Amino acid sequence: MSGPFAAPPDAATRCCAVYGHPVRHSASPAFQNAGLGALGLNWRYLAFEVRPEQLRAAIEGARAMRFIGLNLTVPHKLLALEMVDILDDSARLWGAVNTIRFEARDASGQWQPLRQFETDIPAEVRAQGFNTDADAITRSLSEDLGISAAGARVLLLGAGGAGRAAALKLAADGVGELFLVNRTPRKAEAVAAEIAQRFPGARCHVGYPERPVDLVLNATSLGLNAGDPPPLDERLFPFQRAGAAYDMVYRPAETPFLRAARQAGLRTANGVGMLLYQGAAALELWTGRTAPVDVMRQALLKSVYV
Repeated sequence: MSGPFAAPPDAATRCCAVYGHPVRHSASPAFQNAGLGALGLNWRYLAFEVRPEQLRAAIEGARAMRFIGLNLTVPHKLLALEMVDILDDSARLWGAVNTIRFEARDASGQWQPLRQFETDIPAEVRAQGFNTDADAITRSLSEDLGISAAGARVLLLGAGGAGRAAALKLAADGVGELFLVNRTPRKAEAVAAEIAQRFPGARCHVGYPERPVDLVLNATSLGLNAGDPPPLDERLFPFQRAGAAYDMVYRPAETPFLRAARQAGLRTANGVGMLLYQGAAALELWTGRTAPVDVMRQALLKSVYV
């Protein structure tokens, strides 16, 4: 048969999924199923359209059906902080949840991932929230654009779940100067206040910079849908005042934001690298095994670019 699996799903198949709104654009099933197939697991990774007001019920449904775990994308990463039973240090540190692992107690009373239970899963199952986004974005910036956060001047667009995690990670990594812009200024101000409290030495401002920056980073979902307004107001900050542009949106592969940046002479990269590395980290949390990153990368690139 075609595809990454040697056999079709059966009554013993375990499930993982991504929840989002919208989610039809997601490339996560393509590369996660490639990873599961390479590991020889009888698991499947699915995608579900879940509205924000339905998120709690959807998480509870996955718990009841004994899913192995979940990924969360726009707009669920902040909402989920209050919907899981326990937060991993990564979720507490970066202030957002993009990965959930379901766990149950073993015979000794210790919490274990559900992968440990082939049959007779205990009735009590908890949801633990993780964040794999923050490390993934800085790794992708380094590999795709050659940019290190340390000492860099960054204009960050968006202060939602992904934007907040990126801002905190940049501050933790010693960003030279960080400028936060958000459609609702109050959200950007809240993130700036959090950075000031947690990373007192970080230079963080709300609003567009007056001087050039090394990087413009789009952490909004604008560009995902045709007709979206641009995330960057070029009247206030033209692309020519930046050295590089990164868009967390990866489909379309070149968003209008990245096209405008490229035409202005900037080095550009989309969110494929970030998606790959956060997904590989999630797979390792669920399986307890090293993710087959090369296999996952090939499947992801084929999904996005072909």
